[in-house]
Amino acid sequence: MPTESGSCSAARQAKQKRKSHSLSIRRTNSSEQERTGLPRDMLEGQDSKLPSSVRSTLLELFGQIEREFENLYIENLELRREIETLNERLAAEGQAIDGAELSKGQLKTKASHSTSQLSQKLKTTYKASTSKIVSSFKTTTSRAVCQLVKEYIGHRDGIWDVSVARTQPVVLGTASADHTALLWSIETGRSLAKYTGHVGSVNSIKFHPSEQLALTASGDQTAHVWRYAVQLPAPQPAADSSLCGEDEVECSDKDEPDADADPSSECPTIRAPLTSLKSHQGVVIAADWLVGGKQAVTASWDRTANLYDVETSELVHSLTGHDQELTHCCTHPTQRLVVTSSRDTTFRLWDFRDPSIHSVNVFQGHTDTVTSAVFTVGDNVVSGSDDRTVKVWDLKNMRSPIATIRTDSAINRINVCVGQKIIALPHDNRQVRLFDMSGVRLARLPRSSRQGHRRMVCGSAWSEDHPVCNLFTCGFDRQAIGWNINIPALLQEK
Repeated sequence: MPTESGSCSAARQAKQKRKSHSLSIRRTNSSEQERTGLPRDMLEGQDSKLPSSVRSTLLELFGQIEREFENLYIENLELRREIETLNERLAAEGQAIDGAELSKGQLKTKASHSTSQLSQKLKTTYKASTSKIVSSFKTTTSRAVCQLVKEYIGHRDGIWDVSVARTQPVVLGTASADHTALLWSIETGRSLAKYTGHVGSVNSIKFHPSEQLALTASGDQTAHVWRYAVQLPAPQPAADSSLCGEDEVECSDKDEPDADADPSSECPTIRAPLTSLKSHQGVVIAADWLVGGKQAVTASWDRTANLYDVETSELVHSLTGHDQELTHCCTHPTQRLVVTSSRDTTFRLWDFRDPSIHSVNVFQGHTDTVTSAVFTVGDNVVSGSDDRTVKVWDLKNMRSPIATIRTDSAINRINVCVGQKIIALPHDNRQVRLFDMSGVRLARLPRSSRQGHRRMVCGSAWSEDHPVCNLFTCGFDRQAIGWNINIPALLQEK
């Protein structure tokens, strides 16, 4: 008993010492910041060829970086003090338990071993904390929440877009730079049909809201509407995904799907469209159906978006105003609204609810190419950009976003799970991250040498009602991947 009370007293004294030392460090850093104010003012007064606005922005950014490193330095000192305190506690507890039965050498060896284990844990914790410089979001959730279910391999070049049919039978569609679009059985991973009507890269694919029709956009300056009729094969047992991991491993090209093996060669081929939408003077990068499916909108590198009557192939409206090439277009699921994004760092909202007139609103807030903008529930739009940010907007207020997500890589075509309000972000750095609408990070899809994308992830699509796979991603590694996302567990961890 006396030994136990002495140990508690020593631990309490060490804790008080650590607390007072922490306060001292914070006061010291505060005074140092006050002292550095004078040199900074002098620096601002020096002659410079930079514009004052740019100079001010740089000084502000350098200040933010300095504060981040100061915080990390303080955390490092606190962790070192934790290690010292734990060393003292381990030594005291070891002596109290074993008493005179342990020699000094044995006690030292035991304390050293335990201290080494605890030190390693603390170092791991400290290493994780340094990621705050890049991102302040939650750490990746366990792989049980996000699990790879199926890989869809058959294209001979990168896959630009992925989409899920809205009608029965529910199939997966992929658009590829190999000039084809493929339809897949979600359960078995088998290709069901191949569309070969384009003579250029197929850049996007979207399914009709009520019929077995697909809309594809292509580098051949056209968009095609084509009909498909597929029969789903019997499902096969799911592959074991217990080897899933989250460690990033660099992979060579030899790990990619074999281009010589073409599973799609045995499936039926659709060679001609029902309707070809022609009027663009450049690459058609994306296309989508308006609500009801009687009209379609296309986005092109010729800086315009076109609205067509699908039945007659006639051009209804040419939407002009963007200063540079368009990158994406998306339609509202229940209203006659269209959003187009562009390399001019803006995206535009086009309103066709009034047949006699259509209005346009311009959203500015990104500093680089807006790669996609999509509608969500209600009056919100989510935009992603090469400036490594995603912004959530209220359509009634164009001035500033209601949430901003900052990441460490450029963002490609995003997709929103409407029912659960979860945003999937495919990145240039091969990662796919999940966020909620308020900007809180929920998860990162696992990546390893065996699973996950090995090159840039280009697009994503949610299938909220499918029991097997409810998120699909595609990339330049020539494959699409189906994931099972345990949404209740994901939101519970949030």
